This record gives sequence, structure tokens and C-alpha cells, in this order.
Amino acid sequence: MDDELAALAEAHGVATHYEDANQRRADVDPDVVVAVLAQLDVDASTPEAVRRALAAPKPPPSTIVLREGDVLEETGPGGDRAVELEDGGRVELPAVLPPGYHRLGARTVIVAPRRLPPVPRAWGWMLQLYAMRSAESWGMGDYADLATLARRSATELGAGVLLVNPVQAISPTLPVERSPYSPSSRRFANPLYLRISDLRAYRDADDATRAEIDALRPPNDTELIDYDAVWTAKAKALELLWRRQEHRAPEGELLGFARFCALAEAHGPDWREWPPAQRDPATATPDPERVAFHAWLQELCEQQLAAARRAAHDAGMAVGVVHDLPVGVHPGGADTWAVRDAFAADVTVGAPPDAFSRLGQDWGLPPWRPDRLAEQGYEPFRAVVRSVLRHADGIRIDHVAGLWRLWWIPPGEEPKRGTYVHYDPEAMLAVLTLEAHRAGAVVVGEDLGTVEPKVTEALHEHGMLSSAVLWFQREYDLPDHPLIPPEKWTASAMASISTHDLPTVAGFLAAEHVRVRADLGQFEGPADGEYEAADRERGELLELLKQEGVPADDLVTGFHALLAKVRSVLVLTSPQDALGEKRQPNLPGTTDQYPNWRIPLPVALADLFDDPGVRRAAVALAAGRPPAAGGNGP
Repeated sequence: MDDELAALAEAHGVATHYEDANQRRADVDPDVVVAVLAQLDVDASTPEAVRRALAAPKPPPSTIVLREGDVLEETGPGGDRAVELEDGGRVELPAVLPPGYHRLGARTVIVAPRRLPPVPRAWGWMLQLYAMRSAESWGMGDYADLATLARRSATELGAGVLLVNPVQAISPTLPVERSPYSPSSRRFANPLYLRISDLRAYRDADDATRAEIDALRPPNDTELIDYDAVWTAKAKALELLWRRQEHRAPEGELLGFARFCALAEAHGPDWREWPPAQRDPATATPDPERVAFHAWLQELCEQQLAAARRAAHDAGMAVGVVHDLPVGVHPGGADTWAVRDAFAADVTVGAPPDAFSRLGQDWGLPPWRPDRLAEQGYEPFRAVVRSVLRHADGIRIDHVAGLWRLWWIPPGEEPKRGTYVHYDPEAMLAVLTLEAHRAGAVVVGEDLGTVEPKVTEALHEHGMLSSAVLWFQREYDLPDHPLIPPEKWTASAMASISTHDLPTVAGFLAAEHVRVRADLGQFEGPADGEYEAADRERGELLELLKQEGVPADDLVTGFHALLAKVRSVLVLTSPQDALGEKRQPNLPGTTDQYPNWRIPLPVALADLFDDPGVRRAAVALAAGRPPAAGGNGP
């Protein structure tokens, strides 16, 4: 790597080398660095261009980050000495500023609390909401089912927290995007989860209209969740109710999102394929009636999400409802259309090669530009976090290491031909801390896999929780990577046995995850070695159960009893784990080869709370953790 190119890359946060999954140095090809710099509007195509870019004057930082109690002494670029406070007041420097987003001349000053309050000890569920079908839902779980889960889990089982799969907005088109981790927008909610019969418009409708709507209801007993059938039915029902509503023109961010939805109905889900005039928000001409309709759907989502949160509070949950934030959005979706200047639109995010993916991974999601985030005072990130916390008691940040760096793949390149681009973690964490403080919410970072230690350390420093999963809790610095006993797990963590991307308890015990991947040809050679590895891991875990004095006659319950012994403040399991379901919700590396995000629970929601396996798991997890204030426990 040329020294001047390396210096230019460092100045813009572009990595010229990194530590790979085997903790060895991996050098990035110079042409990849040049291509990534180009996506940041930095010309490094020739040595002369590199020198010009290095010689260009460096602008002052656009955003200043402080912690509560810090003294701000510096002035603005023009000698400004007065700070305009978020509440409209003015303060002369030097000064200690209150928490908030303030202005010093053209710069944003973010002042955040030093750390969040301690998280209460509790146990609870990790939910795939679509899988929770009830007698009242239409083909898949919905927001009203979330309220039922909160209320009954607290009062009957003593649960104190619910972690919900992402419920961010889709494009209102067919086929429906099934992955909750590829939303059209992270700033708005998914109307696919609306409970039609709970809407005031439905209750106020005449008998004939209600009968017409009831007749649209799709079956609840399909083998797999049929998203297209559910959305088609709910969209028709909502249209019938909309005819009787007063129309209001939306404003602000909601207006931009609703305009996208109205255009998507007419031209498809990807704005990059729309007619040229419609691709630009400044020249687009959506139907005002349809814009108002989609804004109304968001009002309904907010009402039902708020009702689910109230149900958790009223039942006495110690934490409440925690919503999951995906790492990105669809490249042709609502967010990249409405706030496109914050994105590197031609880049996709992924991961470098590792033992599980030797060619690397391309997630197909466009990253934020770190320079644009700073220029805009991190408002795009602030808006996303605020939107989640409007109806949540906590937020889980998927791939939290992305607040530090993301693997950028330049246009036309393979996943392995990328590099890391760095963000300002102090600014990103300040936004998270400030927004969570204002919402009284907990923050959980998903720091699984190959993650730099400083990520987990910073989470804990800010009063946030990291993640701990039984399958991965090993001493990787010791020979043979022994399992970590429960008493040595991190206290500042949300602990679980598995995740939606990993085998369930029953699936792990039966090596179902190996069988499925072998059947799909995901292994380079014979699967014998994979079966042997799974059997060895199973033996190690059974030995850990024995060491901890946990009975092994019922292994599903035994693993939950083992989880209950960990030091972590939050312990979560999934209904799939407690029920002994062998199929995991998602199998990474597949799309239609496996029924990702479409597998319903094997029991109806009403039967979940009386299932013997669920009761045994709840009893085990409640040990050592106080029951919800309004419940009696199992």
C-alpha cells in the first residue's frame, strides 16, 4: 500500500488492513481502497489526485460530543462563544451544557448522560411475533398478540421482558419482504402486524362492512406463514375502513414515508426502477389520497404498539417490550428514497471471509456515510432510534459493531473484496445513550461473532448490555476452548441459549442444524465431520450440566435450568426452545431453500401458557429472578 494512499484512507476512516477471523493481519487491495474512497467523494484514482486530496484543508468537526458534566470551552469556527440550547435558551462559553442536541454556530453539540441506570434482573421471551398465531389473528401473529403475550407472560409465568423481532416498515407491495432484517424503512412500523378487529374504525363500522371484512380473513392453520395472503387480506380490509375516515395530510418525516408508499403501490417496491421523475422526492407526484392512507396506517400501528407496551407495564413487567433494530434497510426502500444523501447508495454492507463463509458475506444493505452523519448532527441515526423507542422499553441493536465500523463492498465486487469503513462510536453511543435516557429504556448490543473487545467494553461503560449465547460461551484463549461456567458469564448482558439464526435446543440435541445444511449442500465435503463436531459439543454441554448439578433427564428443561444460573441480569428464551421445536426460525445463507421467517409455533397462542414444557422452562428461568410485579409466577 502506497504511504500517501494509506494516509488518505486513514484520514477518511477507510481501513487498509484488518485482523481476520483467525486474528491474522489481512491487507486490503489498493484498488478496493480507491473504490471505497470514491464512494466518499474522495478522488484517489492517481498519485496526483491522492496528493491533492491530502493537501486539501480539513474542515473542523461538524459534531462535538460531550458527556454530562463536561465543560465546553472551545468556540465555533467563526469564533462563536454562544451555544443555542435545544430548548431555545442560550449559554455563553465556557459552560457545562445540559443533556441534549445543541448548536454552536454551524456545529451540533451532543451532550449525553455518562451511563444508563442499572437494568433490573428479569427473565423473558425472544419472540418471532409472526409465529404467534391466536384465534383472533389473521394468518400470523400481530400487535394484539404481542399485548396478550406481555400480559399473560407476566401474570401467569412471572416474565419481565419481551424481545420482539424487528417490526419495521415494509413496502406495501407483493411479494411481501419476509425478512424482518431487510425493511423498507427503520423509521416506521409494519402494518402487516395490525389487528383488524381491534381498530376503532372496525368497531364503528356497520354490520355489513364488518361482515365483508370478516370474510377476508385468511386461514390460521397453514403449514407456513403466507405473508402475501395476509397482506392482501389486511390491505383490502383497511381500504374498506379507510373509505369512512376523515383524511388528514401528514407532515414531516411521516409525509416522506407515506409519499414513498403511495408511489411504490403504483411503480413497485424499488424506487431505483421508477420513472425518472418519481425517483426524486423533489419532483415526485404521488396521489395525495394514497399518501393520506399510508400515513393513517402508521397512526394505527402506533396505537397498537403503544397498547402492547401498556399491557406490559400494567402487568408489572420489570423491563417491558424491547424492540429489535436491524443493521440496515433495503437499498431501494423508503429510507434511501427520502433521506438518500445520508447513504452510500452504491455500496453494500457485509462481512469479510471467515470459517462459516469463506467467500465473505454480502447483506445487500446500503451503509450510512460517516461524513454525512457528522455533517447532519447524526439526525438520521437519531430519527431511527427515536422511532423505535416511541413504543418500546428497550432497543436491541443488531450487529452493534456497526456503530464502530462496517464492511463496505464496492460496486461490482465480491464480498471478500471489501474493507472496513469506520464511524465515530462516541457520537453513535452518545445518541443511543441520550435517546434511551429520555425514553427510560434499556439498550442491548448484539456483539456476537468476531467483534473487537473495545465494542463490548464501551457498551458496558455506557450502562448498556452485551449479548451472551450458550452455544458461544467459551474460553477461546484456552486450549480446546472450554465452556464458561454460568457463574463466570458477564453480568451486564442479555443471555440466551440460542438466537433466531442458530439451532433451537431440540434442534441442537438432534443435530437438526447439521442435517438441514447437509441436505442443502452447504458443506464443502462430507457431513461426517460436522456430525462429529455437533456430537462433541453436545457431550461438552452435557458435562457442564453435570458439573452444575442440573438433572439431565429432560434436556430441554435442563438447558433452561443451566441458563437460569448465569450472572447476566437478563435471561431470555424463545417459545420455540421451550416447546421443543426442532426448526430454527432462520437459516443463514439461504433464501427460498429453507422456510426462513415463515415457521409458525406448533401450538396456538392460547395453548402456549399451559404447555408443560413452557411451564417447566418458566419455573427454571424464574429461579433467582423476581417475578413481574403484577404476576404470581408459574
